[in-house]
Amino acid sequence: MTRILPLIALPLVLAGCAASGTPQAPGEKPAPAAAYMAVGTEPGWTLEITPERLSYAGDYGETKIAVPNPGATSAANGQTYATGRLSVAIEHRACSDGMSDRRYADTVRVTADGKTVQGCGGAILPPDTLAGSNWTFVSIGGAPVAPDRPTSLAFDGTRLSGSAGCNRFSGGYTADGRALTAGPLMATKMACPGAGMDQERAFFSLMATPVSIGFPSDGTMEITGTNGQTAVLRRAI
Repeated sequence: MTRILPLIALPLVLAGCAASGTPQAPGEKPAPAAAYMAVGTEPGWTLEITPERLSYAGDYGETKIAVPNPGATSAANGQTYATGRLSVAIEHRACSDGMSDRRYADTVRVTADGKTVQGCGGAILPPDTLAGSNWTFVSIGGAPVAPDRPTSLAFDGTRLSGSAGCNRFSGGYTADGRALTAGPLMATKMACPGAGMDQERAFFSLMATPVSIGFPSDGTMEITGTNGQTAVLRRAI
């Protein structure tokens, strides 16, 4: 039998973070710290720029070009790289990948063997607002979430809802600048097998005190409590 239990109202601090670093396409491993990454769609392509080389994979991976890095040339609001087969123009202007609501710091144009494509690169930008954003948990308290327990955290205009691996919770929230107050939250009370219950307890323990929220450049959201415990979430596409 499912019972509804109230959770205490939880004040949250929304801490804005400067975006830096490199993006990654969903499912890909993070690039090395020294690499600049860009991605595009229709057709899918990726570009990696390291101090040593430019590596391009176009047409969903069918076209591959790797050339020595010629060095960047400053351009209006950005930089360019030019070689015989591969040219790259990076403009520091916010960009959407066209397939999701994910936004990047740069607009990138690549010409490979005479064919030009446009996409996005640089840091993944934080959302303009939490309203309308959806997330899944990556880890809670430093432990990866159980893969067999679906998780979610969704914000609409006035309410948030989700699951940390077992019970569903929901409640109202208000945001004012960097401060966000959630609750009172309501949660079902069901017992769950395996690690789902443990990770849910860890999340509710984390949220029992004020937290700060940051947005690293890899597209994740970090919720950190006053005791240093952190939950990491990834934007749902």
